[in-house]
Parts: sequence; structure tokens; C-alpha cells
Amino acid sequence: MKVALRAVIALGLLAGFYLLVGLIVVLAVVIDIGLIVRGDGQGIQAGIAITLVAMALVRALIVVSRRRSGNEHGVAVSAQQEPELWRTINNVAERVQTQPPDEIRIIPDVNAAVSEDTRYLGLKATKRRMYIGMPLLLTMTVDEMRSILAHELGHYSGSHTRLGAPVYRGRVSLIATVRSLEKHPFVQKIFVGYAKFFLRISLAVSRRQELEADEHSVAVAGRSAAASALRKVHGLAPAWGYFLDSYVGLIGPAQARPADLFGGFHALVNNPVRQREMAAMISEQGERSPYDSHPALPDRLAAIEKVAETYIDPDDRPATTLLADASVTARGVEEAFLAPPALALPTATWEEIVARGMYEAANRAAVSDLAIAGQRTTGAAVPTLDAALEALARGHAPQLRADLVAAGWDDGERLLD
Repeated sequence: MKVALRAVIALGLLAGFYLLVGLIVVLAVVIDIGLIVRGDGQGIQAGIAITLVAMALVRALIVVSRRRSGNEHGVAVSAQQEPELWRTINNVAERVQTQPPDEIRIIPDVNAAVSEDTRYLGLKATKRRMYIGMPLLLTMTVDEMRSILAHELGHYSGSHTRLGAPVYRGRVSLIATVRSLEKHPFVQKIFVGYAKFFLRISLAVSRRQELEADEHSVAVAGRSAAASALRKVHGLAPAWGYFLDSYVGLIGPAQARPADLFGGFHALVNNPVRQREMAAMISEQGERSPYDSHPALPDRLAAIEKVAETYIDPDDRPATTLLADASVTARGVEEAFLAPPALALPTATWEEIVARGMYEAANRAAVSDLAIAGQRTTGAAVPTLDAALEALARGHAPQLRADLVAAGWDDGERLLD
């Protein structure tokens, strides 16, 4: 009841936000008309100020309303392509007493989510989508994956996605509005206060919805699998970010792409050192904030332990058994993930990419300094290594050395050997 009341309050605050914007716009119009009718110039500064505020508000809402999500993330898989995955999801949907999604997409992220296209402020659903991270399928067991699926489908069961659509748009609109009022600090403070109150209420609802969805995880997969899946996701998420920055980021410098991108991530998280690092990250309890969209991990684990346990026939097989051919699916997601220039590069092993990429990154600054020094010495049109070599061939080593020392190089005996 408390959650339902907060949800109603959140929607009411959202309506109040648009009403507040409307009142300011109407006030600006009334004041401007009054100034025109009076024609004596009194109050013109106030009129200009309120008009500028109204224009900023309207501009912010127009920008938000025109935003489009663009192409859907990941790769859509049909029931013909992935029959076992669809069968499992349909079975879980039946267990949590909701309709299955209309579309399933495999995404390159440590995440799973559901969305619902709606009309009439969420009263009518038109299309449901489920997003499943390829890294999750590679690292979870079947039971853990069923737990994750039950959690996400539980959001459908509780109609969370219908409430989430208008509330999320409200959050985006409020944030855009606050940012648009930077030149109007007084009015901005009013909207900042309104936004904080709205966010505290709406995000409290979101946290409660997450706990409700966790109850579905336990009912479908059991407490052990639900807790294990949560711990894994909390450890895998930062590991995925590290993988993208430290390994995938080397594709450009190495001028080669991996033959198996997700295989590299699987090898990374199965490394004993990385496993200890992930375990340490999971054990760290961050500060709780009223603006968190999810409860803290310890709170979720504690809540799971209080949910009534039901007997589940265990299935510890890798979640990839839910896929017809995990390597084919992973390759399709990889091709959708990498940009066209990266896809055009030749393939190489991860060992080769790391070696080439790190060498290139380590020597990039030195090569740049040498090319610029060569350009200055020879008067070449652009800085190139050829210009530096030409300077040496012409006997201009002293000038080249001076430029490199000026760039911060050590003036040792073997500087240009």
C-alpha cells in the first residue's frame, strides 16, 4: 500500500511539474500582453525576465520530446533462431503470471532489462522487449539465468514498466529543465527543489519494485541461485567496464580486432586474480543514497533470505546451453557492437592485440615528438617519421636533438643512435 501510494504521488508530482511549467508560460504571456497594452515601459525588465524563463522551459521540453532512442540495442533473436531461450523465457513468464515479451534482443552488456512501449500514459501496452546481456549468458548457470529472467519478467507482472515509462520521461524532462535555467538562478532553485522531491519519491518506488522483482527470482530459481546471480552481476559489471577500457580500447592502436571478443571477457573473469578482485568489489558496501534506483546489494541479499523457499530442481549447466550456438550468437552481437571501421580490420588473437596495442600506446607520444621535430628541421608540410629520417640523412642531427630535448626528452649520448 505504501509503495502504491508513493507511485501515485510520483505521478501526481510529474503532472504538477508540467502544470508549473504551464503556469510560468501563461504568466509570461499575460505580463507581455499587459506591457503591450499599457505601453508605458514600466515593468519591462520583469517582463523580459519571465519571458526568457518561459522560453527556456519550452525549449527544454521540446528538446526532450524530440529525443529518439535510435536503433534498438543489440541483436534480435527469433524463436526459430533460439528456440530453447524462447521456451525458457515463456516458461518463466508463465511462472510469474505475465505475458512474455514480443521481442528478445541479445546485447553487449552485463545487464538484463525489459521495456514496454505504451500509450495513454502507460495505460495501454503495445510492445514488450527483453534485453539479455551476452556476457551474462557466458558467465551464468541456467538457474542463475532463470533467476535474472524471472526478475525482469517480474517487472512486467507488477506493471512496473508501465509506471516506469512516464516517470522516466518525467525525470529526463525535469533534469533538462533544471539545466536550461542556468541563467535564471532564482527560478532554477525552485525547479531543483521540485526535482529533488520528485526523484526521492519516484526512486523509492523503483527500489521497492526491485525487491518485489527479486521475490519472483526466488520463486522461480530458488534463494541460492537468486543470491548467486546478484553477486555475479555486481562483480561482472565493473569487470566489463575494465575490459572495454583496457582491452577493447586497444583495437584501434593495434589496428586489429579480436577473433572472439566475448571469449576475451570470459577468459578475463575466469582469471583467478580477477576473480579475487571482483569478490573484493562485491564485499565493498557503498554509501546508500535516496537517489539510488536500486537497493544496496546487502539489502537485496537480506531480503532474499526472508522470501519463502520452494524446492527447485537444480540446473547448474552453463547458460550458453540455452542458445542454439553460443559462438554464432556472440559473433552476431559482436558485429552489432563494433563500429564499421573496427569490423574492417583484420582479426588477431587477444595476445597479439594487447602486445601491439600497448606498444603503440607506449610509443605514440615519442613518435609524435619525433615527427614534429623532423617537420621543423626539414620544413616538411606535415609531421612524419620520414621527415625525421630525412633530417638525419641531411646531417641535421644536432637541430633534431635540440627539438627533442625541448620536447622533454633526456639529452643522453644514445638519444639519436
